[in-house]
Amino acid sequence: MGWAIALHGGAGPIPNSLPKERREPREAALRYCLAIGVEALKANLPALDVVELVVRELENNPFFNAGKGSVLTANGTVEMEASIMDGKTKSCGAVSGLSTVVNAVSLARLVMEKTPHVYLGFDGAEAFAREQGVETVDASHFVTPENNERLNLAKEADRVQVDYTPAVQKEILVETLTADGDSQIGTVGCVAVDNSGNLATATSTGGLVNKMVGRIGDTPVIGAGTYANSLCAVSATGVGEAIIKATVARDVAALMEYKGLSLEEAAKYVIHESVPKGNAGLVAVSAKGEVAMEFNTFGMFRACATEDGYSEIAIWPSSSVQE
Repeated sequence: MGWAIALHGGAGPIPNSLPKERREPREAALRYCLAIGVEALKANLPALDVVELVVRELENNPFFNAGKGSVLTANGTVEMEASIMDGKTKSCGAVSGLSTVVNAVSLARLVMEKTPHVYLGFDGAEAFAREQGVETVDASHFVTPENNERLNLAKEADRVQVDYTPAVQKEILVETLTADGDSQIGTVGCVAVDNSGNLATATSTGGLVNKMVGRIGDTPVIGAGTYANSLCAVSATGVGEAIIKATVARDVAALMEYKGLSLEEAAKYVIHESVPKGNAGLVAVSAKGEVAMEFNTFGMFRACATEDGYSEIAIWPSSSVQE
């Protein structure tokens, strides 16, 4: 028993050739956000507060596909989504279609705590944000030059893109998209168990590059991209459609609950047996303080720490650095 935390900055075909100037800021952000979460857990903050705090920091970092770094729709707009869940009560909140809210995860928590609903989207969610007085900015705040370039490349290749998925129709775009590292990584998320054994999870994303306006992925879908109960907390990342079809987050909990699998066994089974290769990753913690970080993609930006002093930051399968 003891506290534990894990977070991710997205999973996908992240190239080993990712330039140092693109890799190091993301690693630094993971290290910074992990430290914030660890200090919060040491200060006895509830797990729910910890995951919201960490995901807010990840949303504020332009190197990840959430908040400030959100990728663009086919119309060149931002449609952000997020969710949060308390494992003890199974209370949860979710939002999608946000274009002006600075921290989508905090609005998701307000949906959970201030409404009788679980999920608000688009105009209704934006109106609720204004009613609650959360921080909003002009939609142009989220449209970065890097993501405009990424959208233009995706349009030229005539495809929707997730993470570092290369534009296979044009070899020159393959080299551009995978070599410079300007494309954003799928999703951000955090899971935690506190000193009292309470579990929580939160996930946030900007979605897919060049996605149809109105498209909703797995992030705000409770049981797909996000789930927590009394056994575990899970946050998934990758291709939303594949994650939804496999009900990734809930299946990890179900395997633990109904089959008696350990957290590691359940996470491995779901990622490697239930989801097609190259489509998903997840981070999870158990009520016992165990951590799992599984992915079937080429890489996943991830970090974790436990009360017994273990800490890890990694991208590729063999790239873990124990802190």
